[in-house]
Amino acid sequence: MREAVGRAVQVNDRSVYVEESGCGQDWVVFEAGQGLGRTSWDPVLPLLADRGRLVTYDRAGFGRSGRTTAQLGIDDMAADLVAMVEAVVPGRCVLVAHSMGGLVARRAVESLGPRLRGLLLLDPTPESAPVYDTFGQTAKKVDRAMGVTQTLVRSRSLARAISGNLRRLFPADTYATMLAEDFVPAGIVQARKEFKAVAAAIPQLRAEPPALPTCPTILLSASRPEKGRERNHAVLAEHQRRWAQSLPDGHFEEVDSGHFIQAEQPQTVAARIARLLN
Repeated sequence: MREAVGRAVQVNDRSVYVEESGCGQDWVVFEAGQGLGRTSWDPVLPLLADRGRLVTYDRAGFGRSGRTTAQLGIDDMAADLVAMVEAVVPGRCVLVAHSMGGLVARRAVESLGPRLRGLLLLDPTPESAPVYDTFGQTAKKVDRAMGVTQTLVRSRSLARAISGNLRRLFPADTYATMLAEDFVPAGIVQARKEFKAVAAAIPQLRAEPPALPTCPTILLSASRPEKGRERNHAVLAEHQRRWAQSLPDGHFEEVDSGHFIQAEQPQTVAARIARLLN
């Protein structure tokens, strides 16, 4: 498995595991998508190693972070992100977030404000998207399915089968760590909690959307949807475009990739981070 040195950082009476790499005066902080953590950024980090200090972490309950019995909400996760940045990053930074991490990051932006040099979002789902219209019902169905997964991953062979899409996308040592840390019963428990957190947050986010970021913002939209979801994907991309265009300094860009843009197009992600640093 991958070998990287990290440390525990205390945030809001919780403990999150943080890894720092790279060198230079610039800082970049990464927020993972639902169900994953620091390892999901492995394909991008080597491309920026000489460009700045790179900070990845596991949200509370995931990976090597401390376990939590509480049902954390999106606002709790955002507060943890803010506290982690304040504890680790001495100055301004670029914030990068994938998928559900986009909701966390946008909440965190309200507190980080002037500390941000830029914001890069990878295939997020804006709260205005129609997929959230019936998300409460969807969340219940997904939770039942994940309950079965939680039992199945006790078998390492079944865990490998369930996570096969990640095995094809990520480096072998990264995937081995994901398999050992994320695709275990405790990891699935936390992933279920995060899915519930999104479902609970959507009504509030729709009623009172997070303040728009004023820093330069780039939204990368995956242009290759899963089979059978082409129509829903086109609608999602339009909502992503509208949100990016509503910003004072926003840019929307489609990328030839599936949902895990950081794994399929790491060079593009690294190049957009460098643009925001510049």
